[in-house]
Amino acid sequence: MAGLEIVRIPALSDNYIWLVHDAASGETMVVDPAEAAPVLAEAEKRGWKISAIWNTHWHPDHTGGNAAIKEATGCPVIAPAAEAAKIPTADRLVAEGDEVRLGGHVATVWEVPAHTAGHIAYLFADEGAVFVGDTLFAMGCGRLFEGTPAQMFANMERLRELPDETVVYCAHEYTQSNGRYALVAEPDNDAIRARMIEVDALRAAGEATVPTTIALEQATNPFLRAESVEMLAERRAAKDAFRG
Repeated sequence: MAGLEIVRIPALSDNYIWLVHDAASGETMVVDPAEAAPVLAEAEKRGWKISAIWNTHWHPDHTGGNAAIKEATGCPVIAPAAEAAKIPTADRLVAEGDEVRLGGHVATVWEVPAHTAGHIAYLFADEGAVFVGDTLFAMGCGRLFEGTPAQMFANMERLRELPDETVVYCAHEYTQSNGRYALVAEPDNDAIRARMIEVDALRAAGEATVPTTIALEQATNPFLRAESVEMLAERRAAKDAFRG
């Protein structure tokens, strides 16, 4: 991403934490730290000082490292206002349209409820990058734990409008299982079949499959491609029950 260095840190069983560094200002932020130790180790290895934590939602596998990183670095935690009660480490609460800065780079907050009631995303429009937490995955979307199909469909519509080249930083390595369902949801989609060949090869080699792009999701993600709330609801229910 232009002007920013982004490092993917694996955590827990399948989480990804994103460490984002702006060389010009020396500032570094971490998105959704599932745990503290690998984040602090990576920052130390690179000689970076963590200046902020950005949370997308309250789930423990996205906030579990907040307290320890905050204690080690003194950094503030930025979190969704609608989930303040569930993120006690939060220092700054943000909502739709708010701006968050990393050095000279500005991210706009989007409210994208459905996976959780107060879920947010951070869009760096000028840099062509969006941190989506558990709203959008490679060939998938988040489960509807606290929201509705209508809310998730609205999120998908909004994400679809981003430029094709926008890089999507999601928080889990779910691509292979998502792709297996995508093949069932759209059996005639050649783009999904081609992508799965690549995904299977990457996973066999122990490699990550994200970040992704809006263009790639437009072609292969059955949730981003859903044509109606009803279609998304049907696909989400089918994916929840899918054991392929």
